[in-house]
Amino acid sequence: MKKILWIFGILWCAFCSAQLEPVTWKNSIESLGEARYRLHFEAQIATKWHLYSQYSNPEGAIPTEFKFTEEGVGYQRIGLVEESESVLEYDSVFEMELTFFNENAQFYQEIIITDSSLPFISVEIEYQACDDELCIFRTEPFTFLISEEAEWVAPVVDEKSQQLSKALQLDLKGTELLQSSVATSESNALLQLFFLGFLGGLLALLTPCVFPMIPLTVSFFLKQATTSSRGVTNALLYTFFIILIYVGLSAPFHFLDELNPEILNNLATNVVLNVVFFIVFVVFALSFFGYFELTLPSGWGNSTDEASRSTGVIGIFFMALTLAIVSFSCTGPILGSLLAGSLSAEREATQLTAGMLGFGVALGLPFGLFALFPNTLKALPKSGGWMTRVKVVLGFLELALALKFLSNADLVGHWGLLKREVFIALWALLSIALTLYLFGIYRFPHETKTPLSKGRKAIASLALLGSVYLLFGLFSEKNQLRFLSGFPPPEFYSIFEQESDCPLGLDCYNDFEMGKQAALSSGKPILLDFTGWACVNCRRMEENVWADPSVYPLLRDKYILISLYVDDREPLPAAESFSFQYGDSKVKAIRTVGNKWATFQALNFNTASQPFYVQLTAEGQLLTAPIQYTDTNTFRDWLTQGLNNLPPSAPKANYISF
Repeated sequence: MKKILWIFGILWCAFCSAQLEPVTWKNSIESLGEARYRLHFEAQIATKWHLYSQYSNPEGAIPTEFKFTEEGVGYQRIGLVEESESVLEYDSVFEMELTFFNENAQFYQEIIITDSSLPFISVEIEYQACDDELCIFRTEPFTFLISEEAEWVAPVVDEKSQQLSKALQLDLKGTELLQSSVATSESNALLQLFFLGFLGGLLALLTPCVFPMIPLTVSFFLKQATTSSRGVTNALLYTFFIILIYVGLSAPFHFLDELNPEILNNLATNVVLNVVFFIVFVVFALSFFGYFELTLPSGWGNSTDEASRSTGVIGIFFMALTLAIVSFSCTGPILGSLLAGSLSAEREATQLTAGMLGFGVALGLPFGLFALFPNTLKALPKSGGWMTRVKVVLGFLELALALKFLSNADLVGHWGLLKREVFIALWALLSIALTLYLFGIYRFPHETKTPLSKGRKAIASLALLGSVYLLFGLFSEKNQLRFLSGFPPPEFYSIFEQESDCPLGLDCYNDFEMGKQAALSSGKPILLDFTGWACVNCRRMEENVWADPSVYPLLRDKYILISLYVDDREPLPAAESFSFQYGDSKVKAIRTVGNKWATFQALNFNTASQPFYVQLTAEGQLLTAPIQYTDTNTFRDWLTQGLNNLPPSAPKANYISF
């Protein structure tokens, strides 16, 4: 457990599984001469998943089926689709023997061309794949070019998919309001994440991996330089490279964000990834408690240390890189918290960069400041046991964050394991354990008994107040933990029976069409709430802003609330599942409730972040520019402005749905 590589391996596997299909396909065509061709389909199947044979028992899983469009018009099939060797085994999902493929499957179909001008052949594969717990059903379109002069034709989804895709597109009016919808809220979110990253960097400075390096490194630069100004310049350059290294760690996520804006959203709300984060954070906590040490491979540190002996700018860069590597056992868990927290916030790579920038600035700033004012080095406290206690406190924070990610998985998966009261009780137990540790009731490995300092007593008293606060929130009539809003599950996710599954007991709809019909009947405007089960800022808005006495009556009496959960993994009924084709010919499978509403949001409002609020009439007239996470006064004024902008004649019940 002394190596961190296995953790990154788990994260990478979860990363891949969060965005890749369990079955991926390739196709090719082979000429056999005399107008005969062989069509080849190859399926790569993820570990533990099964792809079912064409000849599997249809009373269990759905057999794989090949649909050749316009067969007989320009070509004829010769025989049936041949397939590679399959296995006949007991399937625990369907509790019967079924025929399926593991890891790889090959399918072949020979054809003969009857019309030499035929440019291409289109084929669709309908298939089902399952692992020990889950099953998926997909439709995969293929195009085989027959003529070398023929141009590739984009896959065409079926008529049902075309109709359901068209139904997602709203006939919005006043779309110019969308242009100015998110600028302010995005800047506020970036500033908040910068300061969170800065705070994380300050905590990392207090750990035994980093703190002793400050006076040593600054003294090295000042003593080795030929002039004092040169020493200051080198130290400032060292600071700059520290910041650059940590900001650079966020660069790959920008590539993912450009590739598909929904990838980071899918990562943040993926059940598997949240469970992996839970496990990794527990490992981080145990390392902070002193049970073992997490390190990167020693060769990395040795290589960068050797390179740092070079002179000039390159040597200083490798010195900064060496610091980043050797301090990983302390900074790694904090960086992991920052990464996971950024993925769970607004789901955009820019925000991760803002957090990493804050972390790098906080970590590098002391090196530059002490180089400018070297006499202040004498004021630094001496290294000692207090830094070990800082690590232990961080360990308790890691456990609290671990529970948050397990809660995300529980909410998205609808498991019902970590209801609000259970979550708060576990946090209260962690807070009590931290309080007892700080008061010296028990110690962790490698710690020696030391007298309680005034600072330690003060922090212990704060931990005690936190315990009382959590216990009060647990046993009070209303679980009002406003200071922690967004972290515990929502109030309606309770072990006690609730009157409504909507936030704050409001009346709401979780389907747009149903909500629109209610708006048509009542004449009220629609408040469209794009939210998520694992969205922290959504809970903060509901528990702090929506619950305000000046806002709640407006939501209750003046609007039809439609809350659409973009991370809901509940499968859609077969009749409502379809393939959505983008303008660039990419096809996205819409198989879950979250798939549908995430696509609906991106298609109509060109954004993938939550919370995201839209005011519109049942006829599709936007009343104001959409808004995101904000304060109570701004949200109340925004609601009031929307009501004032209502058209003179409100929609009536006999209006026809668009």
